[in-house]
Amino acid sequence: MLRVFNNNVVLASDGAQEVIVTGRGLGFKAKPGQEIDSAKVVRVFVPSDGRDPDHLAELLSNIPPEMIRLVTDAMTRVGLGQQAESKPTLVMALADHIAGALRRLKHGDQVSYPLTAEVQSLYPAEYEQAERLIAQLNAELNGILPDGETVALAMHLVNAGFSTGDLSYTYQMTGIIQQMIAVIERCYGIELDQHSINVGRFITHLRYLFVRIRQHQQLDREPEPIITSIEQSYPEAMSCACAVADIVRIRLDSPLTSDEIAYLALHIARVTSDAKAERRAARTDAAAR
Repeated sequence: MLRVFNNNVVLASDGAQEVIVTGRGLGFKAKPGQEIDSAKVVRVFVPSDGRDPDHLAELLSNIPPEMIRLVTDAMTRVGLGQQAESKPTLVMALADHIAGALRRLKHGDQVSYPLTAEVQSLYPAEYEQAERLIAQLNAELNGILPDGETVALAMHLVNAGFSTGDLSYTYQMTGIIQQMIAVIERCYGIELDQHSINVGRFITHLRYLFVRIRQHQQLDREPEPIITSIEQSYPEAMSCACAVADIVRIRLDSPLTSDEIAYLALHIARVTSDAKAERRAARTDAAAR
């Protein structure tokens, strides 16, 4: 045991790494250097996102232990057990949100969350996970949480991929993706089905792009002939990619590298080609009926 934060949260060493250990009464009258009573251990968090375990443990100690248990148990039941252990920031965000939602409901207040349609469309996997989380939580809370909380939980799950403490970047990213899709639709004069697998694949690329931007690790190592080849092979997509890159530059104050713009063009060419093919197939089917 390295540090005791309160009766329920301690910092410990697990070989070469520091871990956060929670359990009711785990830190009661305990002192640094003592062995941890394994019988009292409820959850061990192993931070894997570069966050300071000591600071995270301090934050975790301010959240009711029963809420931590409720959330981590629900996450485990819906297949998010690994994230529960490796991303204490996600657990804290979810537990803090649920605690706040319960307080609001107790006082008769309900929150209407924006971007419901956008979240369902852009992040279907996280939205489905959030739906299952709400169901598991409600099984323990007598069904008190309204369906609207699904959007908030989904946004927290998306946000976990950006190693940031609040949802502002995720909300901003969501708006930018919608703006990007609108630009692509104008460039090509088509309408993209945001629920399709092809658009989903494109959105996944954009999410990884936002992660690289956030971490200041944009792609910038491709040989010049490769970039030139993409420019010559997909001139329309390159023009559209430059327009999309302008959105990123303006909204995030982060110009994209030539590599990122080129790969963005490849993805734009693919998603628009797939959309055109789907539209032709639909017309053929309609004509055959």
